Amino acid sequence: MTKITRRWTPENWAGLAPLGIGHQRPNNFAEVFRAVGENRDELLYAWRILNQGVCDGCALGTAGINDWTLNGVHLCNIRLRLLRLNTMPALNTDRLANADSLRNKKNEALREMGRLPYPMRRRAGEKGFERITWDEALDTIANKLKTTAPSRMGFYLTSRGMPNESYYAAQKSARAIGTNNIDNAARICHSPSTFGLKSCLGVAATTCSYSDWIDSDLVVFFGSNVANNQPVATKYLHYAKKNGCRVACVNNYREPGMEKYWIPSLPESALFGTKLTDRFFLINIGGDIAFIIGTLKHIIANDMCDESFVREHTTGFDDLKNSVESQNWEDLEDLSGVSRQEMLAFAMMIHEAKRAVFVWSMGITQHTHGVDNVCAIINLALTKGFVGRKGCGLMPIRGHSGVQGGAEMGCYATSFPGGLAVTVENARQLSNEWEFDVPSEQGMGATDMIDAASREELDVLFSAGGNFLEVLPEPDVVEEALEKIPLRVHMDIVLTNQMFVDAAEETILLPAATRYETPGGVTQTSTERRVIFSPEVPGRRIGEAQPEWQVFSELAARVKPELREKVLFSSTSKIREEIAQVIPFYDGIQYLDSKGDQFQYGGKHLCSGWNFPTKDGKAHFQPVEPPQNESPEGRFLVATRRGKQFNSLLHESKDSITGALREAVLMNAKDAKALGVDNGDEVLLKNELGELRGHVHVAPVKPGNLQVHWPEGNVLIDRRRREPMAGVPDYNAVVTVEKVT
Repeated sequence: MTKITRRWTPENWAGLAPLGIGHQRPNNFAEVFRAVGENRDELLYAWRILNQGVCDGCALGTAGINDWTLNGVHLCNIRLRLLRLNTMPALNTDRLANADSLRNKKNEALREMGRLPYPMRRRAGEKGFERITWDEALDTIANKLKTTAPSRMGFYLTSRGMPNESYYAAQKSARAIGTNNIDNAARICHSPSTFGLKSCLGVAATTCSYSDWIDSDLVVFFGSNVANNQPVATKYLHYAKKNGCRVACVNNYREPGMEKYWIPSLPESALFGTKLTDRFFLINIGGDIAFIIGTLKHIIANDMCDESFVREHTTGFDDLKNSVESQNWEDLEDLSGVSRQEMLAFAMMIHEAKRAVFVWSMGITQHTHGVDNVCAIINLALTKGFVGRKGCGLMPIRGHSGVQGGAEMGCYATSFPGGLAVTVENARQLSNEWEFDVPSEQGMGATDMIDAASREELDVLFSAGGNFLEVLPEPDVVEEALEKIPLRVHMDIVLTNQMFVDAAEETILLPAATRYETPGGVTQTSTERRVIFSPEVPGRRIGEAQPEWQVFSELAARVKPELREKVLFSSTSKIREEIAQVIPFYDGIQYLDSKGDQFQYGGKHLCSGWNFPTKDGKAHFQPVEPPQNESPEGRFLVATRRGKQFNSLLHESKDSITGALREAVLMNAKDAKALGVDNGDEVLLKNELGELRGHVHVAPVKPGNLQVHWPEGNVLIDRRRREPMAGVPDYNAVVTVEKVT
């Protein structure tokens, strides 16, 4: 455990308001009572999950109610809200006999119907679903795959609760069948982080540990809101502040939760709250690169770089310097929405810090220039050597418990296990390892699969978890694409609305087991690269639900019976043994078999001692150009945000941190006045793709910028706008705003 200051620090208090009384804030104790009420029929099971299992919420990697950064209880509202998904009873499958009665239900209502207990099938033209056996389901899918070209099939896995074992077995099975068309939720969140980190540093994961926040002089959040998405992390910031660390946020909205937060498990914070952020830098949507380049101009002009580190451990600095110096101050100010004086203030915070951690999330990656955004942040960190040492690091913080391991297991259209690129040579090596031919052509990512379906070039889609209808832009287009797929397979623990989209031929539903129900236990990988064992937890079991790893393996065996012995696993421990053999940096996973077992691959710091796993052994500066302003006069930039939700699982209509309802349009007071609108007024957001009705919620948003909730805002998002290398959609838009009278 890292060394922390225990004395109370009044200078960090948010105010004399015990538990945040009188302030808009989450009612953490009410959440506990709510969880007790929701799970009252399985309280003992719920407690076992909380006390024994690894959290299936965000990727902080809390095991039981403790973690590896600080002693004490670690339990957040997200985990409490997800708990019922694991303890609820089975739904009455008779209700699926009439699909029309369920077609227009919201996902929240479908979820509350209960767990999916049996395989179900609905053929084109039929009124509803009928129960079938597992053999019928798997034979139907296998027979279709046998007659389908590998280029016309797609497999997708989401990250909510998905363990490493399922990711690994799924991607191996897909490749045994003959396709690299397998992808996971990382494609639409942190894929730009993988590309950026790999090109600049030679690694593809966060370089530090959570404890480095507490050991740091400065923690900067770029487009990231841990108070909302990883609330346990606020405890780390509380102790970082007590140790003298400063916190900065670069965003287009002064997030209330990042300004002050009441942490219920810490008496000091529970009573007086914690001021988390020392300084906010409000920038335009898409203005991150311009802001960082302006900051670099100050750093370079004022000789603030660590010249020794730059000279001995990096390449490309001269190119970066020339690129930065060629940029015009007026353009940088216009694009970022920030004055050069503000950029200087940020540069001084970096200059005064001997150690710093830079954290980023979807506000950075979900742009057409997402990879450049990541490279810009890395450039900034490299000027001071903020990598590979205590209190320093680059952290693309993960929002879902399984997503870090997904790509590392090879469940990715653009990489094999271990993050190896899809090339002929790597395919040959993997073929030798697995003893069957592995395809060497890069596969289709998640967004590519929907494109192919739109062109009627996808015959089979197998989606384990996830909901393309909710998470991808232009939902009407996505629905039309799903309708054109002859066979759709949806494997999940609960119902989602995409299951009721008509299929060209048939739709099959498969019941999934949770991580806590999986015999032999499973593992997940946290944001800080910690591989953690989650044991099977005794409790309620649902119908014929099966783990995803088992289903994918059996499916591959039926499609390719000659490979049966090579694709089937007898247990999760056997999968872990193979993972350790195929992915060298996961060596150690084979020994995890009990609660609390874990290891952190790469140690506390990647690139430790400034040893970079690049061809030349050095870190690479990557000059980037700021994207041009895409907001003409009279129009607004719009970003999509999360509220009281977990991914697309909506928990409440009102965000307990911001006070904003789902239909809120977060708007600056000056913009509201200019438009002649006030709090609560109805407005219409329009662009060439669609319209979104909402109500004004006056908030400290950068003027000229708006925020709306996701996935509701997807009707405004252009599905064609994607990061060219990573394939992530750009979840931002340009709109006009009209007052509805």
